[in-house]
Amino acid sequence: MENITLGQNGPSVTPLCIGTWAWGDKLFWNYGDRYGAEDVEAAFTAALEAGVTFFDTAEVYGLGLSEKLLGQFRQKTQQPVQIATKFGPLPWRFTGKSVSDALTESLKRLQLQRIELYQVHWPFAFFLSQETLMNTLADEVQQGRIAAVGVSNYSAIQMREAHQILARRGIPLAVNQVRYSLLNRQIESNKILATAHELGVTILAYSPLAQGLLTGKYTDERTETPSGPRKIDPRFSKEGLQKIAPVISLLNSLGEKYDRTSAQIALNWLIAQGNVIPIAGVKTAQQVKQNVGALGWKLNTEEIGKLEEVTRPWLS
Repeated sequence: MENITLGQNGPSVTPLCIGTWAWGDKLFWNYGDRYGAEDVEAAFTAALEAGVTFFDTAEVYGLGLSEKLLGQFRQKTQQPVQIATKFGPLPWRFTGKSVSDALTESLKRLQLQRIELYQVHWPFAFFLSQETLMNTLADEVQQGRIAAVGVSNYSAIQMREAHQILARRGIPLAVNQVRYSLLNRQIESNKILATAHELGVTILAYSPLAQGLLTGKYTDERTETPSGPRKIDPRFSKEGLQKIAPVISLLNSLGEKYDRTSAQIALNWLIAQGNVIPIAGVKTAQQVKQNVGALGWKLNTEEIGKLEEVTRPWLS
């Protein structure tokens, strides 16, 4: 497995990242209902056994519980583990000290002295200017508490601004974490992907399987209604599923050729874009084993082209 360097000179990480939003989150994922700490610890262990050691979390996931669980699991292994977390620029955080204090609390929950990647969760910073925010993060890099700085959900213009502020301090912007999948290719049309390539910024792609739509589990012929938030998502309606049928058909066809699942094909397509790392959210060891099947092989140029052609409606 060939590792990827985050940004120009950031940490070296695996080409697949394990997403931990569901670890502790009751609101969206119903943590504690059909799965719990034992399940997500088994997922953590399965990832390490497969050689995937890069995990993404955030202070808001499970109101800190995701970080806490990840910190506990990390203490039980001798393997090096790279952890990324995220700072939320909430309305009452309007000073550099509030950024540093939030980092301190995340490090406590993760039981770390230094975080590999610290990201700004969203660009709307209320009363906290990007200058203050980025300069505080640059200070923390220089003090050794952050190895690399990233952003999340930033537009091309916002990413360029963050990059320029950090560059004045001699620090590269390492990543922009954005939604990206075969069914959400907007970062190609709105210049985020091109700007990232230009600036040497790595893309961390969240929701790489489009909330499960790319797994092939949901089709317009199904009889079972999706549960949770998917119930009200129009993409999971009969009409929405009919629209993606050609995509699922091609994924199934390629899956048969390579003896892979539709999800593994979809993740492999993302990795093929270059300097893009999918963040695969998991709850169980079985899901980890499924996702790591995207590694160690490559779609050919013609197949990548076919997938790009069939998903052109999702460029905008």
